[in-house]
Amino acid sequence: MAARRRGPALRLCAAVFLLDLAFCKGHVEDLDDSFKENRKDDIWLVDFYAPWCGHCKKLEPIWNEVGLEMKSIGSPVKVGKMDATSYSSIASEFGVRGYPTIKLLKGDLAYNYRGPRTKDDIIEFAHRVSGALIRPLPSQQMFEHMQKRHRVFFVYIGGESPLKEKYIDAASELIVYTYFFSASEEVVPAYVTLKEMPAVLVFKDETYFVYDEYEDGDLSSWINRERFQNYLTMDGFLLYELGDTGKLVAIAVIDEKNTSVEHTRLKSIIQEVARDYRDQFHRDFQFGHMDGNDYINTLLME
Repeated sequence: MAARRRGPALRLCAAVFLLDLAFCKGHVEDLDDSFKENRKDDIWLVDFYAPWCGHCKKLEPIWNEVGLEMKSIGSPVKVGKMDATSYSSIASEFGVRGYPTIKLLKGDLAYNYRGPRTKDDIIEFAHRVSGALIRPLPSQQMFEHMQKRHRVFFVYIGGESPLKEKYIDAASELIVYTYFFSASEEVVPAYVTLKEMPAVLVFKDETYFVYDEYEDGDLSSWINRERFQNYLTMDGFLLYELGDTGKLVAIAVIDEKNTSVEHTRLKSIIQEVARDYRDQFHRDFQFGHMDGNDYINTLLME
C-alpha cells in the first residue's frame, strides 16, 4: 500500500516543480530581431547563448532565478535571453564573441559582465551598472551604511577639478567591477586624514588608501589594481582578472579538505603577511589561497 501511495505524491511534486520552473522562465523574455529597435527606452540584462553550449545550459536555471528576483523587487532592469546563433548579426553588433555572454544594455552603452555566474553576483552587477555612475554620499550615516554593505568602494572627495574628470572617466570604464561615490570632506569618517584636496580614496579591509598620482600613476590603472581585497579565496576567474592589475600574486595552494595544522600553515603565513605588512605591500602584491584542484585545472586551461 505504501508503495502505491507514493505515485500520486511523486507526480504532484513533479507537477509543482514544472510549474515553478515555468514561473521562473516567465520573467525572462525570449528576444528576437525586433529587440534592436524596441530596446532603446529600457535597460536590459541579456544572456546571449548558443543552444549547444554546455556552459549556457548550466547558466539557464540561474538566469531564470535572476529574472524572477529582478521582477519581484521591482527592478527597472528587464531580463532577456537571445539565441546568438539564430540572430548572429544582432549578437555581432553587440560584440558577442563567445557563449554565454552577459551584457547590460543602457541607452547606447553595452557593459560586459565578467564576474562569477551566480544569481547574487549577476544581480549585484545589474544594480551597480544600471544606476548612477557616481553615487553621492550626502551624510555620515549613508557613508557608514556603504562601508557595511560593500567590501571595496571608491570615493571622490572635493569639488570640480581635473581629478574629478579623470575619476568620472575611470568610473565609466570600471563600473562593471566596483562602486564609485562622491562626498564632501565633512561626510568622511573622522579617522581619515587627507593631506590635500581633492582626493580619491579606496575603502577596503577595514582601512583606506589615498590615490597619489606621483606614486600610483594613472588613476584608472590604480583603481583596477585596488578593486580587490588584500587577501582573497581565489579561483581561475580571479587569477585571470588579477593578471590585468600588474601586481605580483602570492598564493597558498592547498587542499581545502585537509584541515591538519601542517597543511594549513602556509595559508596562515600568507594571511599574516597580508595583514601585518599591508601598508608596505598593497601596491605591488596580491595575497590569497587556492584549492590545488582549481589551480591545476586553471593551469591546464591556460
